[in-house]
Amino acid sequence: MTQVCSLPSKRTAVSNPIAWSFGLVLLMQAVPVGVGWSATVEVYYGPDDAPLDRLLTLYRQATRYLFVAVYGLTSPRAVEAMVEAKKRGVDVRMITDRQRTEDIKQRTALDTLHLAGIPILVNEHDGLMHLKQVVIDDEVNVSGSMNHTTSGNRYNDERLDVMTDREITVKAREKFLSMWNDHARFREWK
Repeated sequence: MTQVCSLPSKRTAVSNPIAWSFGLVLLMQAVPVGVGWSATVEVYYGPDDAPLDRLLTLYRQATRYLFVAVYGLTSPRAVEAMVEAKKRGVDVRMITDRQRTEDIKQRTALDTLHLAGIPILVNEHDGLMHLKQVVIDDEVNVSGSMNHTTSGNRYNDERLDVMTDREITVKAREKFLSMWNDHARFREWK
């Protein structure tokens, strides 16, 4: 035998303040209000918005640390901004793909960073470094499809998201540092 359960009419549910309050409390517990909702996200598309230009502005604003994990970094302007940050006393670190270091432009960029005293790690799992992330001062983190290259800024269809949120950025920093400290998957370049 099928049992039929009747629900109260809409009028009854809405007019009962106790039921309404109870429903609101349940909704608030089910939806994580406030978690990540305070984040500001700026979205830049390449080539129209010249996303690397925005990224370099952020490099220049770093005061404590600048952690870069990216497959390709060949832009001389990006290298220059990272070296300038290092000279200002910012803790600058980079993780990239070992296989990508065979590219002459990438090698030139890494040589310049290395000579400036910027530590560089490469992965031991070639071709799997797809992360494109920058973490700055526990306040800003950047992610998207763009490699830090002139082509990524001027020609390619790319996206760069700039997130200003302490909680999200701290999580990104922790991920970067867990990769940095993973000596089975990453090793020092040079």
